[in-house]
Amino acid sequence: MADGTRVAYAVTGSGPPLVVSPGWLSHLELDWAIPAQRLFYGSLSSGRTVVRYDRPGCGLSDQYSGPRSVEHELATLGAVVEAVHLERFDLFGWSLGAPVAARWAADHAQSVSRLVLYGGWARGSAIGDEVSRTHLLGLLVDHWGLGSDVLTELFAPEADPGTRRVLAQYQRAASSAQTAAGLLDLAYRIDVSESLNRIGAPTLVLHRDQDRAAPPPQGRLLAERIPGAQLVELSGRSHLPAMGDSRAVVDQVRRFLGLRRLREAAPVGLTARQNEVAALVAQGLTNREAAQRLHLSERSVESHLERIRLRLGFRSRTQLAAWYATQHPSSRGEVP
Repeated sequence: MADGTRVAYAVTGSGPPLVVSPGWLSHLELDWAIPAQRLFYGSLSSGRTVVRYDRPGCGLSDQYSGPRSVEHELATLGAVVEAVHLERFDLFGWSLGAPVAARWAADHAQSVSRLVLYGGWARGSAIGDEVSRTHLLGLLVDHWGLGSDVLTELFAPEADPGTRRVLAQYQRAASSAQTAAGLLDLAYRIDVSESLNRIGAPTLVLHRDQDRAAPPPQGRLLAERIPGAQLVELSGRSHLPAMGDSRAVVDQVRRFLGLRRLREAAPVGLTARQNEVAALVAQGLTNREAAQRLHLSERSVESHLERIRLRLGFRSRTQLAAWYATQHPSSRGEVP
């Protein structure tokens, strides 16, 4: 970025570019370790080159302690677009990323081919009342652990307990309490209602009908204010697009982008021995320690790990540990 801040981004898939403006918090590496999120972005990557990024202060991007504003969000998106050398692309914004994407489409009409907004809002002041907003902001600053648990229950009520636990850990790994509070405050302050009528790109607005984090009337307002926008209200309570009936979200996005419907994904599993190795990695054991525990050679453990990484598409032990925790929520890394 212009101030020297480095923004991490990831590119997956092949085809015309689809840039994703992220929700409240993100972590590019850990995204791929949570099966539901990996499946979601993987499904979007079939037929599209998906570009994801962590905003400053989140995930793999540089730390940032400056003010949070729409202008800073737009500058971040612009830096990613420039780094990937994109002139025209489809844009998908979800949660906090939805109003940011809408504002970008209004200000940079020539760059956006198609626009998808999921779980978004036009006016942040419509998200809850002043008392609840103040309470949540204070909770994040004073009790980040409890705050992340509360927001996970709000964002992913349909997820199983193990996945919710991992999502709360994900949020804490993705940012500091101060960054989380600063971005939530921006979510409450952002207002793009006056920019919506300047959007010329074909637009799809998706919103779940029981989303408690983003009021459904705000999704309707986005669709009403954007010329020619299509509104699709989906059944469900989850705010995160990868949770709940994520297949419905993927199908709608792919249909709008002119892509074929995907077949059901095959379940991903490991052999019994690979599962044992994964359990020890989740405990934090080294290859040598795992080999001693399983009465194997260290080279054999390394081979099992390589096969696990290839099978699951992981690049690090951190991703593998996070994935194992979602598959075995009560095991805490114990060998089966």
